[in-house]
Amino acid sequence: MELLPSAHADTFCRDHLPPAEQWPELTFDLPELHCPDRLNCATALLDDVIAEHGADRPCLHSPGATTWTYGDLLAAANRIAHALVDDLGVVPGNRVLLRGPNNPWLTACWFGVLKAGGVAVTTMPLLRAGELDTIHDIARLDLALVDERFLEGTGGLGVRVVAFGDDSELAELMTDKPLTHDDVATSSDDVALLAFTSGTTGCPKATMHFHRDVLAVCSTFSRHVLRPSPDDVFTGTPPFAFTFGLGGVLLFPLHAGASTVLVEKATPVELAAIIDEFGVTTCFTAPTAYKAMLAAGATLPSLKTAVSAGEHLPAVTWQAFLEATGVRIIDGIGATEMLHIFVSAAGDDIVPGSTGRAVPGYVATVLDELGDEAAPGVPGRLAVKGPTGCRYLDDPRQRVYVQNGWNITGDTFVRDEAGYFFYQARSDDMIVSSGYNIAAPEVEEALLKHPEVAECAVVGVPDEARGSLVKAYVVLADAATGDAAKAHELQDFVKAAIAPYKYPRAVEFVDALPRTATGKLQRFRLREDV
Repeated sequence: MELLPSAHADTFCRDHLPPAEQWPELTFDLPELHCPDRLNCATALLDDVIAEHGADRPCLHSPGATTWTYGDLLAAANRIAHALVDDLGVVPGNRVLLRGPNNPWLTACWFGVLKAGGVAVTTMPLLRAGELDTIHDIARLDLALVDERFLEGTGGLGVRVVAFGDDSELAELMTDKPLTHDDVATSSDDVALLAFTSGTTGCPKATMHFHRDVLAVCSTFSRHVLRPSPDDVFTGTPPFAFTFGLGGVLLFPLHAGASTVLVEKATPVELAAIIDEFGVTTCFTAPTAYKAMLAAGATLPSLKTAVSAGEHLPAVTWQAFLEATGVRIIDGIGATEMLHIFVSAAGDDIVPGSTGRAVPGYVATVLDELGDEAAPGVPGRLAVKGPTGCRYLDDPRQRVYVQNGWNITGDTFVRDEAGYFFYQARSDDMIVSSGYNIAAPEVEEALLKHPEVAECAVVGVPDEARGSLVKAYVVLADAATGDAAKAHELQDFVKAAIAPYKYPRAVEFVDALPRTATGKLQRFRLREDV
């Protein structure tokens, strides 16, 4: 497709889009998916919502803190946009790293970057220095805005790092800045955000999403499945760096003029207490969290809508949650490449055990090994197309994800005669644990840096609490002893090297790893031994 003229002075993102022939087929079948040529999604989600619903409505709640109104968020975002341009030299198209947990400051920075015409690159706050360096190598960052509590590991990025928070450098730069801002009139085809995902190679991929994509997920899953109202109160545990969290905790509530409770970190029990304290009506989290809330005796009387994604939702969990709370969990599958959920169902359309049907605006099917549509009841590769789709930043794996116009998600599904999709398994070596995607090769690479690890293999094993557990099979060097102390040492070693949630919670020492005659690791044999 021919792209509209860009407003980006820094053309890095447009220059590194995949070739047009490698794009998925994009469809815009719903009237609400037709956007104006000039569109800034920050303006649409904040300024335009205020024009419709007013600036005094509650917007951002936080446990133990004062609620921000829509007007408060607008003022902070506008001042940040001025500081970015006037003091930090940001020009449209610059990539700005955002690092911090979900809170009002991170939200204001996200909007400020987009208002200034920048490209938001939101990351998990727990990523280590080496992981941040990889992101910089791919995205060619121009600036980093970092929560003042999470500056560790950012000193070697090679770009200016500015802390945000109540007593931060950014707070000083914002002082006396205007409360209004003329937002950059970006093209609807300009890249708004880079969202990183890890594949089976362990090397992260940057997915490129346009300003119109941000509004497209609001106009499809949110509008047609969630159907929120301005009186709803949202919350959820996924961070903004995961697009499941970005949509569910930020984009969807603001698009509806609703409010959201931003949670930096919460156990399922703490999440249940937050739902009760704030009268939350809509919650986004993983199936394991819903199960844990039930185990703690939560009844969640204010909750009307519960959304699950990130891992398979067992029918038994769905039924137990319905019996305890009266709420039918909305299951769904999405992908960072697609930005958000594209197969789901709500209310009376839900079939327990099924992920759902294609969300309005999307088309989904199951393909066989030859790329032909599989018959109902036959397992195959899930394929989808719609108003959003995979665009990796300068990455040859684009050809793997997009085939013949379809986005191939890497999941195996069965489709029935009524168009419902039933999850079977991941098609690759990605481990989904408590809603987190963990690439086995990345954990292996971290383990292999330990001087006493000769070989290792990492797989996911079934776990009742987390869905899957990261397990490492380790072959030690000759002089090392494989005991409980050594397992704990290796776990701590991995935690220090990569994000702690990726560490192997189970370690088994073995004499050798199963391999083919050509030396290729046979992970399936390790899974069979569980």
